[in-house]
Amino acid sequence: MMTQKDYLLQIDSVVANGKFKDNNASLCTHTPPEWYKNAKFGIFIHWGVYSVPGYSNEWYSREMYDKTKPSYRHHIKTYGNQKDFGYKDFIPMFKGENFSADEWVKLFKESGAKYVMPVAEHHDGFAMYGTEFNRWNAVDMGPKRNVIAEIKSSCEHQGLTFCASNHRAEHFFFMNMGRTIDSDVNDENYADFYGPAYYCDELGALKMGQTTNDVRGTAPTEEFLQDWLVRNCEFVDKYQPSVVYFDWWIHNKAFKPYLKKFAAYYYNRALEWGKEVSINYKCNAFAPGIATRDVERGALTDISPEHWQTCTAIGKNSWGYTKTNNFKTPYHIVTDLIDIVSKNGNMLLNVGPKPDGTITKEETQILRSIGKWLQKNGDGIYDTVAWKMFGEGKVNAKDGFFQDNKTKPYKSRDFRFTYKNGSVYAFWMKPKASKPVRIKTFKKVNQDLIVKRVTQLGLGEELSFVRGKKYMEFMPNGNADYSMPLCFKIELD
Repeated sequence: MMTQKDYLLQIDSVVANGKFKDNNASLCTHTPPEWYKNAKFGIFIHWGVYSVPGYSNEWYSREMYDKTKPSYRHHIKTYGNQKDFGYKDFIPMFKGENFSADEWVKLFKESGAKYVMPVAEHHDGFAMYGTEFNRWNAVDMGPKRNVIAEIKSSCEHQGLTFCASNHRAEHFFFMNMGRTIDSDVNDENYADFYGPAYYCDELGALKMGQTTNDVRGTAPTEEFLQDWLVRNCEFVDKYQPSVVYFDWWIHNKAFKPYLKKFAAYYYNRALEWGKEVSINYKCNAFAPGIATRDVERGALTDISPEHWQTCTAIGKNSWGYTKTNNFKTPYHIVTDLIDIVSKNGNMLLNVGPKPDGTITKEETQILRSIGKWLQKNGDGIYDTVAWKMFGEGKVNAKDGFFQDNKTKPYKSRDFRFTYKNGSVYAFWMKPKASKPVRIKTFKKVNQDLIVKRVTQLGLGEELSFVRGKKYMEFMPNGNADYSMPLCFKIELD
């Protein structure tokens, strides 16, 4: 067993002797993975101890100790006070008795996803994998199974790419509201689980979704940062994920040297493994060109010159399982996917399984609906690039984080475009039965665009078209499913 000191020495050695060094000039020479840019659609999985109470959202481990939150009152009413029944006491109830990685991955493959990203450790500090550096883990407690290893194995067997996320950075303060009340967070017997639980005004009554964007705000200790680095480097050595996702607090200035060291270590290891890998980050944590930017529950308003990703969820209220979650419709998710891909991005779509390890019937049905749509229209999604414009029409997404919960009010004049192998794929975002398709971008005036053929995906038939002074017009097949976007392949000559 390696000690933390041993691992720190190993990290320094790998960085010193590898191609990639822990500085921006070196890390910017890393090439973004082609497989990742081509995949377009992946599945995120928030499954952990927080699924047991199944109340409010996946921040239950924090909010149950916060007097201002409904979860605080719910906890006392349901389980008793936070000193006698703390978050740790949910762990024996987290059994995962019906968990099957094979069944999960089978469903994800059916949805049309190309990569899978389980949360290896959330803000609550409970690891879903076997590790030498955290005794609070799913192998030794709760399900007593190496959840991450099982998902990795199933992905490899079924042909999906295994990735993983780590949210430990926020654990420095995440349980700190327990410091403000008489709770088990203050019991030194559990310091290695709840701690540091650092409390100050800035990191006190933090609201869900608030990202404390001051990069020079309260910083974690060097001890915590070294521990964070070792845990993450041990994880990539053990499980070799093709993407590592970090949540938001890593943008704090104190993380900068540790982030660069992790990136150099991970990228050097990937060269040894023969893998193309990337890192997801938020809030300008990395300099452009080093890793892949993630926009949480959000979007961009135009094509990004760099490949990017949106992480979002089927559930509107929570990433993890709750008994009262509301869910998006397949149309909502598919139109978001199209918009994201048209702007050079990927969608990472989250599910929140129940504590017994089963995926809710609502999420299952939605994933299958998305897969059915992608079976017909995936040629316009996978392996495509952004065209010279992302689309046409007046409706556009709002820029930034947390913009995804409302369905966009697309009209019949709204289109999104992608491009591949000499063809533009035009997605009719709000199709109307018995109405002609009219695309202004391909009007006759654009003499430099010669259209050879138009076909409708899913039906495969060639459509007659007319290019006039205002738009190109053609009639779609009347047997199409007009409740979902339609895709037309416009072959250029």
